[in-house]
Amino acid sequence: MPVLTRLIPSPVVVDIRPGALEDLPGLLADQRISSGGRLAVATSNGSGQVLRERLAPLLPDADWYEVAGGTIDAAVRLADDIKGKRYDAVVGLGGGKIIDVAKYASARVGLPLVAVATNLAHDGLCSPVATLDNDNGRGSYGVPTPIAVVIDLEVIREAPVRFVRAGIGDTVSNISAIADWELSHRVGGEKVDGLAAAMARTAGESVLRHPGGVGDDGFLTVLAEGLVLTGIAMSISGDTRPSSGACHEISHAFDLLYPKRCALHGEQVGLGAAFAMHLRGDHEESALFAEVLGRHGLPVLPGEIGFSVDEFVRAVEYAPQTRPGRFTILEHLDLSTDQIRDAYADYAKTIRS
Repeated sequence: MPVLTRLIPSPVVVDIRPGALEDLPGLLADQRISSGGRLAVATSNGSGQVLRERLAPLLPDADWYEVAGGTIDAAVRLADDIKGKRYDAVVGLGGGKIIDVAKYASARVGLPLVAVATNLAHDGLCSPVATLDNDNGRGSYGVPTPIAVVIDLEVIREAPVRFVRAGIGDTVSNISAIADWELSHRVGGEKVDGLAAAMARTAGESVLRHPGGVGDDGFLTVLAEGLVLTGIAMSISGDTRPSSGACHEISHAFDLLYPKRCALHGEQVGLGAAFAMHLRGDHEESALFAEVLGRHGLPVLPGEIGFSVDEFVRAVEYAPQTRPGRFTILEHLDLSTDQIRDAYADYAKTIRS
């Protein structure tokens, strides 16, 4: 009887704990990623400089590259700078923009990527996708999964708490995204990868049900693990389906319609997920989403991130255009402007009751 298995793309090592940053050189050597410390380290020219001062003495043979913004041009420039210099790996040290730039650059030159996250704002730190700004707005580029992920909880605590809260919204939104995926399967026969769905759902539920808060190491660990699991789920499915549904379509609409006013990605998708659950008729789950998001200081109404009801309605109406070909509750219901307005009024009434 043959044993049927499949290979799952995932990091060789995931290190989530206080003090992980100082142990980075040893981890790279022990895992045979870089025994000699020949690394190209990409970081920002702002907060990244503080971490550079801490890490540089521990990585004397590394070269440091400042990255200006999360653009495709910055990623290509970084790739050109590190090409042909015989590095063992590229290290992306920073938030989502820096890591995405480093992902793209490392893929372009054929080097493994070590993601060292300095905040927990979204699930891109371990995903096979680099989201970069380009001349047409923003694009998603397929890249290999990071070979290692390092998250130092002491460093996470030094970041603005708003970034941790955003990560909560992004992870919890997985539950809504999976519901959209399953809806697409029932209505149109889209294939659902059960393993990817299970991992993404588990990540979302673990954060949604956790009694702790952003000040607890236990909660931060669960959140960080949830973000990593979500990235692996996307690697398994080969796309963003496990974590992106109507919730993300609504967020993308905010980004496109109000580019100078949009909030953090995780704040928008958390709100979008709570509303999408309401649209599905799951008012109890929607109210739970709103309760948990509100407890962590995340918005549950558009006014809490500076948008009027009319602007929110417009974003929901525009949302399906942001991901042509993706089927979610928004495409399924195909609501008119007045129907969206009525649904929002009912949502707002329900979560306040």
